[in-house]
Parts: sequence; structure tokens; C-alpha cells
Amino acid sequence: MVFSTILFVFRFLPITLALYYLAPGKWKNTALFLCSLIFYSWGEVRLFPVMAAAILINYTAGLGMEKFAHSQKMRKAFLIYSIVGSLGMLGFFKYTNFFIDNINALTGAGIGTLDWIVLPLGISFYTFQTMSYAIDVYRGDVETEHNIIDFGAYVVMFPQLIAGPIVKYRDVSDRLHIYHGRVTLDRVDEGISLFIFGLAKKVLLADGISKLWYDVVGQAGEEAIGLANASTPLVWLGIIAYAFQIYFDFSGYSLMGIGMGKMLGFDFPDNFNLPYISKSITEFWRRWHMTLSGWFREYVYIPLGGNRKGLRRQIINIAIVWFLTGFWHGANWNFIFWGVYYCVLLIVEKIWLLPHLQKGRVWPHIYTMLLVVVGWALFVGNDYGVSLPLLLQKMFVPSAGASALYYLRNYGVLLVVCALACTPLMTKIYAWLKRHTLARALVLAAVFIVTVAYMVDATNSPFLYFRF
Repeated sequence: MVFSTILFVFRFLPITLALYYLAPGKWKNTALFLCSLIFYSWGEVRLFPVMAAAILINYTAGLGMEKFAHSQKMRKAFLIYSIVGSLGMLGFFKYTNFFIDNINALTGAGIGTLDWIVLPLGISFYTFQTMSYAIDVYRGDVETEHNIIDFGAYVVMFPQLIAGPIVKYRDVSDRLHIYHGRVTLDRVDEGISLFIFGLAKKVLLADGISKLWYDVVGQAGEEAIGLANASTPLVWLGIIAYAFQIYFDFSGYSLMGIGMGKMLGFDFPDNFNLPYISKSITEFWRRWHMTLSGWFREYVYIPLGGNRKGLRRQIINIAIVWFLTGFWHGANWNFIFWGVYYCVLLIVEKIWLLPHLQKGRVWPHIYTMLLVVVGWALFVGNDYGVSLPLLLQKMFVPSAGASALYYLRNYGVLLVVCALACTPLMTKIYAWLKRHTLARALVLAAVFIVTVAYMVDATNSPFLYFRF
């Protein structure tokens, strides 16, 4: 079930909130757990056992580490059980056919792929969440959760289940055990505002500008140009549109999730902080998908030694993290290339370039956005039937074809709106609206009505990160 649908906005969400608000005391977590299971099972009921296994593995791992608190060997054994069980399921469903295809390509073997494998929605996200719980219990950073309903409510909490932000158990554990006073009018009010603006980001901006990209790659019906017939300027215009699409799509969904978390009485961490205003790749990754970057930093980079063991070891640690980051995004070589690409850029900045970037004003931003857009080309390569070599050739070898001017006339205003929405201007407007209740109410009502009108008219509103 997608957030940006009439079914979710006018049926599932209000019914769930009503049941949740009416549930007394400790029953709130039960209501949240059951409603979240319905949300997840709406289109994935046959993969429900995978979700159940993830909950049971990490719940029992926490209990085991508590029971054998005085045995470091047993505690480590339960931690390994959690990590192997969690990553084992992720690896099987997400990467089995990838490895089979590559073995066949390298050896000429005729191993058949497992065509019946379907990637469970959100498995990349909830795997990292459950693992963070087990690791934090092992470290002694959080107490073991004894109530499986409460733990299950944390794992399957529908606002962040499918696409994040990646919420650690310690982010919500305190409020998960507050049964009276968890929900307040101020939180609900702020949550509604965040949800509406997130919905508008997704429907009005991401879905709107996506049509330009789909035109360029040939996925928009009979009028689509197709990559082979597009000129170099048009291909650049298309990949810029994709850069806007993936940002507003993902940040819009995250904002909706954070808003619904507020409505439920929880404070989820921010996932985006205006990444397209960055003046270095280092800064970009402090602002983009912050919960994923934070997860890898805390649970991979720092345990490997971080920057505490010299520059050579730090470079190796960065390389490991970015290989894993690319591979986490998908079972395809273009994601690995994308991770290696950012690894190289971050190492170059670390060793030499970053001090020079910090002294500049305009050129560091141009440098950053140029490299980010190229990065999105690597990221989207081989998707939508796009040939990555052809895409890169079209971008960097000047070629004739369909002109970009026609599309600039049609999408120029929307491109300008998207660019402005990537700046602090939107943050300032939101801050002003928070201080003016009547104006905020009018703006929210207008934005919501327009967004719903577009949702009613839309035939399809896919979410890009469902595939990860």
C-alpha cells in the first residue's frame, strides 16, 4: 500500500489513527502492531513469514543476551545468531539470483535462477532496524525488550516500515513504553503539517517532474522520445529531472513517515537536510539519507576503526562502507559502481580537495551538483530498460537528436519550482507558517486539495525505493 493513494489517505490512515487513539493504555501498541501488519500484508501476505522470522530472531536474540549477561561468549553467540539470521534472509531474497547470474557469466555454468523469489517490501530497511536493536542490546546501550508485541510494533510500525527513515530501537523505546500522554494535540498538529507537505513533495513535484525523465528514456507512452533518439542536452535535462524526482520522491515519503510518527506520538529522526545545497560530496552525504549514512557509520565504519588507525586504514574503511552502501541499494553492478564512484570522490576530498572546497563559494556547489547528477546516472543505469553505457555515451559524447528546448518550454516552470524547493527558502516558509496559525491552515488546506486532485487523476504513483 502506497502512502500517496486515495486508499491510504482516506481509508487506512484515518481508520488506523481512530483505532490507535481509542485504544486504552497498553493496547495502543497492540493496535499499532496489528494495523501495521495489515498494512504490510496488503500486498505481501505470502511473505509475512519473512517479517515474522525477522521479529522472532531478533527478539529471542535480545532475550538470550540478557539471560547470559555474565557470559561474553554466549552473548556474542546470540549476536551472531541475530546478524546471520537477519542478513541471511536479506541475502537470500535480494542477492541469490544476482550471484547465480554472475557465476553463470563467469564459468559458463547453466545454474537456473530462482524465479519464484520475490523481494519482500522494505526488507533492506527493517533488517537494519532489527540488527541495530540486537547490536545495541549487546553493547548495553538499550535494555532488552520483553514484550513481543511492543517489539513487533517497533519493527513493523507502518510509517517507516517500507522506506525508512531507519529508526533505531533507542530512538523510540522510551515513548514506546509511555501509554498515557504519548499522543498530544501539538504532535498531531505538527504531524499533519509534515504529512501534507511530504505528500505534496511526492505527488506534485516528484511525480510531476518524473514525466520528463520518462519521456527521455522512452517510458511515457507513444510520445516518449527514447534515449537513443535524444540529444545530449536533452539527456542531461532528463537526468537532472531524475535527480529532482528521486529527491522529492524519497524525501517526501520520509517526511510523510515522520509526520505520521508524530501523529502516533513518536519522534523519528530526520532523513534529509537540503542535500542539493551542499558544497562537497562529503557534505552531500551528511545531508542525504542521513539515517542510512548514520547506520553505516555507527555499526560498520566505527567498529572497523573509523579514522582512529591512520589514513591508510581509514581509506580501507571508507571503501568497505561504500561497497556495502552500493550493494545495499540493489543486486546490480550499477549500484556497486555507484558506491565505488562515491568512495573515490570521498577519498579524494579527504586526502586533498576538501580544504580547497571549504574556501570556495560558488564553484564548490557547481562541482558537487555536477558529480551528484553523474552519480544518479550510474544509479539509474540498467533501470527502466536504460543501457548504462548508452546513457553515459549520450551524456559525454555530443550527439544530435530531439531538442531540449521543447521540454524546457513544457517543464521550465516545474524545474524552477523544484530547484527552489531544494533550497532553504522552503524551510523559512515552513517556519513562518508555524508562527501564523491561520495562514498555515489555509496553505495546508489548499496544498492538500490540489494534491488530492492530482492523486485522483493519476493512473500510477510508484515509489522508487520500494525496489530497495
